[in-house]
Amino acid sequence: MHAGLLEQAVQKIKNADRVIAFTGAGISVESGIPPFRGESGIWAQHDPGCLDLRTFNAHPEAAWKEIRVIFYDYFSAAKPNAAHYALADMEQMGYLQGVITQNIDYLHQQAGSQDVIEYHGSSHRLVCLSCGERKLVDDGDWDAFPPRCIKCDAILKPDFVFFGESIPARAHRRAMSETLRADVWLVVGTTGEVMPAASLPLEAKKNGKTVIEINIKPSNYTAGVTDIYLEGKATEVLQALVRSLK
Repeated sequence: MHAGLLEQAVQKIKNADRVIAFTGAGISVESGIPPFRGESGIWAQHDPGCLDLRTFNAHPEAAWKEIRVIFYDYFSAAKPNAAHYALADMEQMGYLQGVITQNIDYLHQQAGSQDVIEYHGSSHRLVCLSCGERKLVDDGDWDAFPPRCIKCDAILKPDFVFFGESIPARAHRRAMSETLRADVWLVVGTTGEVMPAASLPLEAKKNGKTVIEINIKPSNYTAGVTDIYLEGKATEVLQALVRSLK
């Protein structure tokens, strides 16, 4: 990470009226959550078909067996890391007005971030596809497996986006609003491959916003969208950014 580039980023953030963070799987890797794609990713070891909505509706019990291993066994031990806490610190300091996350792990909220747009939903909640009832996940949900709705007894589904589902309308509206409102986009730990989420920084750039990218290696944004590229681990770069802002 080049010191001059860090200082440029600090000045952009200090001079902005509104800064939004846009985070992807890379920010949670240091919390022990593997990425979904790549040789060591989750989909290299598990069948992504368990997240096909048609498969889930047809065979919910079988789908839940995979889902529990992937999203509740892997995620349950994960804790926020220094990058999550750094973004929460920036919000508390008044330099960050919110987080748009592609992640479903709830780690931003656990770290103390107050305004989090969960673009793909959250594994922290369950939803009933029959009556629409929602509830937070607790340990008791695994006593009777798969978990069922207390109102209509239908099998519950994790409240995040499956293949074949649309992005939650409210989350999409709020995220798109930030492409016009936020002066600076702090893009952290995302490759820019997953659509439609990947289009958000593109829209921000089209609207004249500054894009600051933090990644361990160049992404789809680096060459044509990013204004300031800070190469390195999210934990290290964000902590350095917070120290400089103080």
